Amino acid sequence: MKVALVTGASSGIGETTAVELRKAGYTVYAAARRVQRMEGLAAQGIRVLEMDVTSDESMAEGVGKIIAETGRIDVLVNNAGYGSYGAVEDVPLDEARYQFEVNVFGLARLVQLVAPHMREQRSGRIVNVSSIGGRIYEPLGAWYHSTKFAVEGLSDSLRLELKPFGIDVVVIQPGGIKTEWGGIAVENMRKTSGGGAYDRQVRQLAGFHGQMSRASEPKVIADVITRAAEAKRPRTRYSAGFGAKPMLFARGVLPDRAFDALFLGLMRRFG
Repeated sequence: MKVALVTGASSGIGETTAVELRKAGYTVYAAARRVQRMEGLAAQGIRVLEMDVTSDESMAEGVGKIIAETGRIDVLVNNAGYGSYGAVEDVPLDEARYQFEVNVFGLARLVQLVAPHMREQRSGRIVNVSSIGGRIYEPLGAWYHSTKFAVEGLSDSLRLELKPFGIDVVVIQPGGIKTEWGGIAVENMRKTSGGGAYDRQVRQLAGFHGQMSRASEPKVIADVITRAAEAKRPRTRYSAGFGAKPMLFARGVLPDRAFDALFLGLMRRFG
C-alpha cells in the first residue's frame, strides 16, 4: 500500500485531499498544528500527525514516525500555507519572514526530509500546492505572491534535480476555493493597511475577494491532487478552481500594462 503525507490537513484543501487519497487506497498521514480539528479524519482511518512546518524538530519527528511505521513515503503533498495581505510599507518584516517560513521554507524542509527515502525507493511524487498567485499578482498581496512565485521556481528546479531518481514534482495552482484562506487574508489586510493611505485599495480588493461566494469547493483541488498522485506520467502543473484558467490565460497573453489595467478594472468593479 502506498503512503502519502498531506500537510495543512486540518481544514479545506488539505483535509479533503487526505480523504480522497484514503479513498484511492493510500495509507494517509494528515499533518497540521491543530490536531483537535482532525478527529473526523482519524475516524475515517487516516493517521493524524501534529506538525508545525516552521519547526524543524516537528517535521523531522513526523517524517521519522512515518518511516518507522511504514518504511516508505510515496507521495508528499505540501499544502500548508496562508495568505497575509497588506501594503509592502505597512507589513512588518517579521510577518513577511514568517509567511516565507510557512509557505516556502517549511515546504522545502519537508522535501529535504522526504527526498532521501524516495531516492532509495527510486520512486515518489512531490505535489506542491502553489496558487494562480504564483503566476499573477495584485496590489497589497506582494508578500503572499512572493512566496508563491518562489514555490513555482523552487518546484521547477527540483523537478529537474529529482527526475534521474524516478521522483516527479508537480505544481497545483488553485483559483478561488471556499476555504478559510480568503477570510484570513482580508482580515489581515484590513488590520494592516485599512484606514490609511491604502484604504481605498483595501476596500476595493476586499470587494474583489468577496466574490468567493462563487468559489469552488475544496474537493475540486483534492481531486486534481489525487489525479496528479495517481497519473503514470503527471503533468508538471495543474490549475483548477474558480477563475483559475481565465486568469492564467490572461496573464499569458497580455503585456504587463494590459494585465495591470485588467486587474485594476476588476477591483473597481467589485470594490
